[in-house]
Amino acid sequence: MSKINLSSKIFVDGADPEETRETKRLLGFVDGQTTNPTLVSKNPAARERIEKREKFTREEIYHFYKEVVNKIAKITQGPISVEVYADSETKAEQMLEEAREMQNWIDNAYIKFPITKEGLKAAHFAVKEGIPINMTLCFSQEQAAAVYAATLGAKKPIFVSPFVGRLDDRGENGMELVFNIIRMYQIGDGHVLPLTASVRNLEHLLYAIQIGSPLITVPFKVIKEWAENGFVLPDEKFNYQPNLKPIDYKEIALDKNWQDYDPSHDLTDIGVEKFSRDWKNLIR
Repeated sequence: MSKINLSSKIFVDGADPEETRETKRLLGFVDGQTTNPTLVSKNPAARERIEKREKFTREEIYHFYKEVVNKIAKITQGPISVEVYADSETKAEQMLEEAREMQNWIDNAYIKFPITKEGLKAAHFAVKEGIPINMTLCFSQEQAAAVYAATLGAKKPIFVSPFVGRLDDRGENGMELVFNIIRMYQIGDGHVLPLTASVRNLEHLLYAIQIGSPLITVPFKVIKEWAENGFVLPDEKFNYQPNLKPIDYKEIALDKNWQDYDPSHDLTDIGVEKFSRDWKNLIR
């Protein structure tokens, strides 16, 4: 039985099924899960192999990822995000080919594409095939607008994942980006849902709940901290005011062609490189 009553959906951000199971014990529920190559590399079984200098073949690592996802799917019936491999050279067609395969891993798979020109192109065609998607590494309103336009007509809700912690790391208020995206989408048709990601602390989680983020993905360490604090919820006294540079709201139309938006962002490029590097480090 759920121990809290929320309008926001709480996902687990990780690739360790034991953490998912413990989260369900603590919360009484798990609404879904998000994974990525870096999180897979931190899975205890994967770390053990790497420490023994027993890297995976390409076939083995995909089988390992699939097994992890299937174990998580036995714990939650909610959306489970599975990320395609992408580096700076990966084309949309390659991402789509992998997405089609990953979609068959479990019934509740959401496929993650990066918000790059090729990632948006892959998403545009994926929604036409009915593939549920989560657009990741979002760091700007314009990127979120591009996702909205590229996925019009989607049969299932589309997720867009602003990474708040990575903006905080360089002195920008990442939570303001989430707030701005929620505000911008109010003029839309509701087919894209912001998924607050890269949550680093309890304050991130509480503020995301306060502003009504539809979806929030939370690492186990923060869920554990939340449990230790009695699943406190934000009230009228909760005031999130970090000492970070504000991110101003921009008036951006959502009715342009998706190719007319500029999805470029240096943090997205850095994120793609990190994910691809962590994935390659698992493979011999």
